[in-house]
Amino acid sequence: MRERLGFLLKHCSNLKHVETAHGFMVRTALHHDKLLLSQFIETCSSLGFSAYAHSVFSVNSQSHPHIYVFNTMIKGMTLCNSAFEALLVYKSIGRVGLRPDCYSFPFALKAVVDLRAMSLGTQIHSQAICAGLESNVHVVSALIQMYSSCARISDARKVFDEMPLASVCSDNVVVWMAMIAGYVKLGDPDTAMDLLSRMPGTQTDGAVLITWTSVIAGYAQMDRPDEAIAVFLKMQLENVVPDEIAMLAVLSACAQLGAFHIRLGECIHGYVKKRGFDQMVTLKNALIEMYSNSGNISNALHVFENMTRRTVISWTTIISALAFHGLGTQALDVFSRMEMAQVKPNDITFIAVLSACAHVGLVDLGRYYFHAMKYRYGIQHEIQHYGCMIDLLGRAGYLAEALKLVSEMPFQPNAAIWGSLLAASNIHGDAELGELALLHLVQLEPWNSGNYALLSNIYASAGRWDKSVMARKMMRDKGVRKMPGWSFIQVSTRTHEFIAGVTSHPQFDRIHGTLFTLNEQIKTAHYDPINEFDNHDSDIGPASISYCSSF
Repeated sequence: MRERLGFLLKHCSNLKHVETAHGFMVRTALHHDKLLLSQFIETCSSLGFSAYAHSVFSVNSQSHPHIYVFNTMIKGMTLCNSAFEALLVYKSIGRVGLRPDCYSFPFALKAVVDLRAMSLGTQIHSQAICAGLESNVHVVSALIQMYSSCARISDARKVFDEMPLASVCSDNVVVWMAMIAGYVKLGDPDTAMDLLSRMPGTQTDGAVLITWTSVIAGYAQMDRPDEAIAVFLKMQLENVVPDEIAMLAVLSACAQLGAFHIRLGECIHGYVKKRGFDQMVTLKNALIEMYSNSGNISNALHVFENMTRRTVISWTTIISALAFHGLGTQALDVFSRMEMAQVKPNDITFIAVLSACAHVGLVDLGRYYFHAMKYRYGIQHEIQHYGCMIDLLGRAGYLAEALKLVSEMPFQPNAAIWGSLLAASNIHGDAELGELALLHLVQLEPWNSGNYALLSNIYASAGRWDKSVMARKMMRDKGVRKMPGWSFIQVSTRTHEFIAGVTSHPQFDRIHGTLFTLNEQIKTAHYDPINEFDNHDSDIGPASISYCSSF
């Protein structure tokens, strides 16, 4: 009968099945068996019937209490997002004459994390000490996770440091993993890396690989891609074989660096093929983004076209890539293919689509998609969608309509939107709109020198030299420093970076001489770039760049 009940519980898929299994348990008196009762509770919880599980548990916990069943109920409640109820079950353990064990505390601490109930967490910590379990690996790792999740990293480190053998015993790798993950979660990958370098255990352990990967991802998430790639290379020197998750993390770092690490990205692509991961959708999506950010849109398209399965993220990534590279028509063609493939777009997809319309100047089509996303696809407009639409209208010269949309949208316009309007006013010579945009930008980002420079250009183009000088004076009076312009170019496998006013490049004299020659040739064509730049300062700040390109 036990085997039959076990079979029934494994194949439950709805409430009727659960009720049938429960009835069989009661008729055969198997509901007093702690293992079968726990299996029943687990089945109910996994199907989302935590209330039913708790009702059965409540009946049996008084007459036949067992800590194993209590632990299962706490775990089940936590999995069903019923953290408060899980803690009530935990508190009832003492009332039936039982004591929490090394599994009770981790399950209860997980509920504490869900509720962010720090005071309860410290009480449970004290109870674990009273129970003599303050050195248990499972309890310690749960305490570290609890303190880290509640942004109490110093308390987490204290628990870690006070654990006997924490620094020497390879069996305690789970504790090290929890501490490293805590630092990564709170944005301190440097300390995480320091711990990782001292972590005991065999370097080929799966647990160690997970930890290396979390540190790589931590650096990437903190916009420190160089360090992320350095950790990845060091991981390989330690003979830790990366899996698909590790490669996903390092590809994210490569995508941030763009052309600076295109060769490494290509090597990882080759490694992906070699390991047989080339059909993993998440890796393919990351490769598309990496190639796009590196300027190699043809490779990004090649990866996309060779995918056997595509998700909405795959379609959105390639549409965004094409739009970012100014290939708006191709981006919209791909979106049409996406619709024909009956893949439902999401809100990010429409940011890419509206950006593509802006690059091509298709105002009517942009208006259509802006309307369709809400009324055809049921996707609510966010500030990014309004920003893209305002950028589209501004580029095309519909300045009054763009300003009207700003006043009608249910969001406070941010710096990117006002920057987009400032750029549009510069293109179309609308000094009044430029002045209005700058007044808002000065409030939102007073440090951005590009805003003042662009307004000065607008006034200069309109022949209003007094106003142009005033904009420059306003910048100086506010103590805003003009950021030097910079650019980079990739030649073969090497990337060269240039910053205005910096003459440290080894071939500076040769480059400067070539530019001087080109300048002389341009002058003979009756075009004077020097005077052009004197009148129209080209140092445009981030806010004046297309709104959509920032997403």
